[in-house]
Amino acid sequence: MSPPTDMQPQSRTNLLGMPVGELEGYFDSLGEKPYRARQLAQWIHQRGVVDFNAMTDLSKALRQKLVETATVGLPECLSRHESADGTVKWLFASGSGQAIETVFIPEATRGTLCISSQVGCALDCAFCATGAQGFNRNLDAAEIVGQVYFAIADLPRRDNGEPAVTNVVFMGMGEPLANYRSVLPAARLLLSDYAYGLSRRRVTISTSGIVPHIDRLGDDCNVSLAVSLHAPNDELRDRLVPINKLHPIDALLDSCWRYAAKHSNRFITFEYVMLCGVNDTLAHADELASLLVGKPAKVNLIPFNPFDGNEFRRSASGTIRAFQERLRRRDLVVTTRKTRGEDISAACGQLAGKVSDRVKVRLGEKTMRDKTARAATA
Repeated sequence: MSPPTDMQPQSRTNLLGMPVGELEGYFDSLGEKPYRARQLAQWIHQRGVVDFNAMTDLSKALRQKLVETATVGLPECLSRHESADGTVKWLFASGSGQAIETVFIPEATRGTLCISSQVGCALDCAFCATGAQGFNRNLDAAEIVGQVYFAIADLPRRDNGEPAVTNVVFMGMGEPLANYRSVLPAARLLLSDYAYGLSRRRVTISTSGIVPHIDRLGDDCNVSLAVSLHAPNDELRDRLVPINKLHPIDALLDSCWRYAAKHSNRFITFEYVMLCGVNDTLAHADELASLLVGKPAKVNLIPFNPFDGNEFRRSASGTIRAFQERLRRRDLVVTTRKTRGEDISAACGQLAGKVSDRVKVRLGEKTMRDKTARAATA
């Protein structure tokens, strides 16, 4: 399949982001059998066909109904950049002069696509370029899934003929759980055997810690969960991740253990960006270990990736190694993320896109609650 080049008309129902269950309801409204929805999903997501007239196992009359009432609205790519290490970053238009970024990270045995869920982000984490841009709006499910569709279409297939994208992580622009109503159907499409058919271990939703939605996700969808922790105590996390003022560490961790208990053999990945002189001492490592030892937890250390106007510096490589070793001595599973795509500003924490009409978040708890609520209902 080939990547789309233009936005499709938006006056008709966009089927791109509909999970199969919703598609079945749509086809029922047309007087059609539910299996037609499954056929359509396979045409779009597995064969990469968005022209209804080319869907040859649908009747001519049904194809005409779809032409008249529906569309498959695809993202408009504004730019594409490729790093020296093979990382690819796309900039997609999101209307009104705004844009989002999506990143593909190739490895020998897998290819990970990092997708965005919002235009900007309301949570204002201190070390993140996206948060510094402010928040404009939530993406809808079609805009989220469209990033996956486009990447699969644009990238060459693997040697075995399979798509280059084998893993999808909701770690791009935005807080996924603040856009729950769109992220959930998108995740369901990624998991569906009639769409992308990804394993539950190959779809990861990352959150800064919106506790009620972690509990809700545990009931609604079994995917891998990553939590942006970044500090081992509330005083420091309040500074780095302001949502902590609303959902402090104890409440956050309790929700994580509830999530893990709902899904057998499920570990929670805790992301921890390494900031020189801020959260990277051995004392911090000991504090972190005390929170996680004996729990279904893994730690992913992330070397800080700088961006203009930010106060932080990356921890020295020796400091990161010592921090990692300290955690391992406490029997924790620890990895250090390899920095990829830094030369095209595609590394973790560097995605900024283009955000106008932005809403900035102040540090007060009431303001944080109000802005998070706005993001969740936008």
